[in-house]
Amino acid sequence: MDLFDRLSLALPRLRLLREEPLAAHTSFRIGGPAEVMAFPSSLAELQALLRLSAQEGIRVRLLGAGTNILAPDGGVRGLVIVTSGALTGLSMPDAAHIEAMSGVTMARLACFARDNGLTGLEFAHGIPGTVGGGVYMNAGAYGGEIRAVCRWSQEMLPDGTLVRREGASQGFGYRTSVFQHTDGVIVRACFALQPGDPGIIRETMRELMTRRTVSQPLDLPSAGSAFKRPQGGYAAALIESAGLKGLTVGGAQVSEKHAGFVVNRGGATAADVLELLRQVQQRVLEHSGIRLEPEIRLWD
Repeated sequence: MDLFDRLSLALPRLRLLREEPLAAHTSFRIGGPAEVMAFPSSLAELQALLRLSAQEGIRVRLLGAGTNILAPDGGVRGLVIVTSGALTGLSMPDAAHIEAMSGVTMARLACFARDNGLTGLEFAHGIPGTVGGGVYMNAGAYGGEIRAVCRWSQEMLPDGTLVRREGASQGFGYRTSVFQHTDGVIVRACFALQPGDPGIIRETMRELMTRRTVSQPLDLPSAGSAFKRPQGGYAAALIESAGLKGLTVGGAQVSEKHAGFVVNRGGATAADVLELLRQVQQRVLEHSGIRLEPEIRLWD
């Protein structure tokens, strides 16, 4: 009995897909099939799925909106659990806090805050992806970061236990968090915000989105910023100064609009992207002496 049949038998109500193309679930539009893809509709389903996977030694990968992932051309074996579209609850325990499930998009969270007269999440409006991914990566833009507003996060461990991490115990750093070093699944986060004027908040969000639209290649598939910001500089500036704007490998290209992005010009493979990243790293190192580190999460 294969993995799909075992999971179907054990969890008959859980939505499962067999050999589902990851390209259909990632913003890069790249990636071969996942052996089994699961879409839990509740915390109880997720809990049962994680417990079963732990008991049977099934490798688990997590996928939110797939906006920061490069999936391999040959696909992945084991189980991919998708949280977006299911774990999407939003609530306000009091006038200054918002609790969001991990599958809520960052844009929806920011709009919810705006509509309730709370400021502090304007920077998140244009960030693609989900709350789970945002907390996992300590997502940020235009001077704002998740760590500035995230009061606590809750993760579910492989045995189904729920653990809440508060403040500094979340281990936030530049594009990192403690969750990158645990086996748990982020299921919920609480954001501490300040009262603000919805009209001013809306205008700030509009201005930031305009800046993003003007400067970034939002018309082509990508996984956002390809490289982390190096100490004392910016990846895009280093890449551009090395003359690499427009550098192409197969269907992958260093964006001609923003050198910090690698885009899929059509038919790009993961191998194309990896080779392009390698060439950029090498040439930037030769040109500036700085080694860039990928920000994109590279699945194996």
